[in-house]
Amino acid sequence: MSEALEEAPGSGICAVSVLCCLSLACSYVGSLYVWKSGLSRDHPAVIKRRFTSVLVVSLLSPLFLWVWKEVTGIKTGAAILSLMGFRLEGLLTATILPLLLTMILFLGPLVHLSLDCPWDFIDGLKVAFDLRFWMLCVTDMRWLRNQVIAPLTEELVFRACMLPMLVPCTSPGTAIFTCPLFFGIAHFHHVIEQLRFRQGTIVNIFLSAAFQFSYTAVFGAYTAFIFIRTGHFIGPVLCHSFCNYIGFPAIFTALDHPQRTTILFFYILGVVLFFLMLYPVTDPSLYGDIPVCYLLEKGSPSHHSLCS
Repeated sequence: MSEALEEAPGSGICAVSVLCCLSLACSYVGSLYVWKSGLSRDHPAVIKRRFTSVLVVSLLSPLFLWVWKEVTGIKTGAAILSLMGFRLEGLLTATILPLLLTMILFLGPLVHLSLDCPWDFIDGLKVAFDLRFWMLCVTDMRWLRNQVIAPLTEELVFRACMLPMLVPCTSPGTAIFTCPLFFGIAHFHHVIEQLRFRQGTIVNIFLSAAFQFSYTAVFGAYTAFIFIRTGHFIGPVLCHSFCNYIGFPAIFTALDHPQRTTILFFYILGVVLFFLMLYPVTDPSLYGDIPVCYLLEKGSPSHHSLCS
């Protein structure tokens, strides 16, 4: 299944892998600043221009993976698109199960939202199936950025392209925690804009950036875990979009809620169920032949745990 690299030593693979990942991360973030503007990042004109930039980088991102493969000399039985998670085998389970698992983790916030929602269940269904509601969404630049473009492009660049480059250098487990570092660092560019538009004190801006780095690193590790365990691109994208919609759990607001006992119960229940179901729901046997297995040496512990 895997053909080990004979020409280049492991340190050589790692150097090329890190360089390619760093170049890809810089290209993605740099593309956001090719347009000069005095407007904030949430202005529709700025969002539209940045859509163009990140889509171009995302379309070119498979070239980084191809260059990495050519430079290192790694030969696999899997096509580049397959390594990136674009495949049909196990697609249905990869679409449903990771998203369901993520919704279980956010059970507390979902219950919190439902208790505060002015609509009942029937009204909610009517809105969900109302074409006019979705037309309003897709014409809202901020909604498109947060729910569609950011999840698609960030998962393509920071998971689908980077993880196959990191796995042969480290191992699937180490790659899961290494890849999010590029993702977290990439989000530090928000500091530049916050300082530029004086959106708070310097201390508060950097504290916010540190918190965002921590949160995005943990989230990135989770979607990297899903990508490697399922071998699909769709799961991380849907989970990313869902998490962008829910946002960071409003725990302190929940503590002040009139029904805080109920909400906190579901917070705890969701976390417990999530960890109980994490490995069973992402069992690679549910998703067919995992492409990353082609990058692992046969007989290695990593190959045995993930691919056997």
